[in-house]
Amino acid sequence: MPCDRNPPSANVVGKTPFPIVPRAEGVRQTRPRGRGGGGPAEETRAPRYRGPMHCAACIVREEGPRGLLRGAGALALRDTPTSGLYLLLYASLSRGLTPPGQEPGACTVLLAGGVAGSLSWACATPMDVVKVRLQAGASPYRGILHCARLSARQEGARVFLRGLGLNCARAFPVNAVTFFGYENILRIIT
Repeated sequence: MPCDRNPPSANVVGKTPFPIVPRAEGVRQTRPRGRGGGGPAEETRAPRYRGPMHCAACIVREEGPRGLLRGAGALALRDTPTSGLYLLLYASLSRGLTPPGQEPGACTVLLAGGVAGSLSWACATPMDVVKVRLQAGASPYRGILHCARLSARQEGARVFLRGLGLNCARAFPVNAVTFFGYENILRIIT
C-alpha cells in the first residue's frame, strides 16, 4: 500500500515515543470545529496505514528518520511532569484512604489509581493537544510555542481542553486496573 501525499490530520499520533499509533482523539483534537471536515465521506475512508510498521516506513520514506521524532519534545513536556504528579497522587490517595498500619484494599487501590490517572490526564491534556497538532501530517507549526500561540489565537483557550472528557473517562478504568495489578504483583513477589 503506497503512502498517500495528503494524509488526514493527525493520522499518526499517540502516547508512544514515536508517532506511529493511530488514535481517534488525535483526529478530534486537530480538526477545527465548525469548519467542515469529518463528514460522512471522511468517516468511511479506508485507513491510510496497514499497521505501525507500515506507518513508520511511510514516515521515514516521506520525511526521513527525523519524522519519527516529530512531537517528541511536546511528548516529553507532557509526560515528565504528569508522570510525577500521577505517582504522587496515587501514593497520597492510597495512604490517605488506608487506615494506619494496614495495607490498601482492592477498592482503595482501584479508586486511588483511577483518580490519579484521571487527574494527571486532566493536567496533561493541554500539552497533549499541542503534541497531537505537531504530529499531524503537514503540520503548519514551527515548534511547541508557535503551535500553542497560533492554536489559542485561532480557536481560543478552550482548544487546549479538547479531548479532556475522553482522556479522563479512559484514564480512570485503565489506571485503576494498572495499579490494582501492580499492587497485587508486588504482594506476590515480596
